[in-house]
Amino acid sequence: MLSNERQQFILQQLQKNGVVRVSELASALEVNPVTIRRDLAHLEDQGHLSRVHGGAVSSVASLSPISEIPVSWKGRIAEAAAKFIPNQNTVFIGPGELTPEVVPFLVQKENLTIVTNALDVAWTVKRLNSHTLHIIGGQVAEDCGIYGSQEAFTPLRADWVILEAAGLDAESGVTHDHRDYAEMARRLFGLGAQVMVLLSPRRVGRSGALYIAPADEVDVLVTGREAPDPPLWYLSELGVR
Repeated sequence: MLSNERQQFILQQLQKNGVVRVSELASALEVNPVTIRRDLAHLEDQGHLSRVHGGAVSSVASLSPISEIPVSWKGRIAEAAAKFIPNQNTVFIGPGELTPEVVPFLVQKENLTIVTNALDVAWTVKRLNSHTLHIIGGQVAEDCGIYGSQEAFTPLRADWVILEAAGLDAESGVTHDHRDYAEMARRLFGLGAQVMVLLSPRRVGRSGALYIAPADEVDVLVTGREAPDPPLWYLSELGVR
């Protein structure tokens, strides 16, 4: 495939989803990730997109009103999640595939303080330059999360915590497959903040390998309309919104 054909494909995906990831593009186009990064750099020079860690976002989408942002199923979850966040709050946003998608929808909020240990979340917040940003340090993992001493989370104060999970079930609770993430999440559940879990529809009612917290400690679950009803009913009975 010629470079202009690849770049046209990238722009089509960007228009459709509002965000593209290097790994997904490399797999779809069957090329080396280095080739995709060169394509993204070229498109950025032309003003079509803005590169972020692991991919790119649409330059148009990042500056457009929320109603104009291209919405995929991930975008629907992100937009719904952002609506729960009041102005003038401190919000912790953890690593994941869905959590960075929330950031563009927070642009129109006022005076937020964003705390994160996710490189892509931090980069997007800083690029949009709309809120105060604090980063928790440590070693960078494959999920773009920054993990160090768990004591780093002890002095943290937040009004809202936004996390992802490998599963959420009324009996199994909140679970994850990443040890460092699970340890971090356990600390965050102890902050006394409102906890919002973002979940792929196929993960509702399922369990990951590592236990984090009981399901009734989740204040809000945001998932897609494709999620099965029975697990949602059981979670609702526990008080999960």
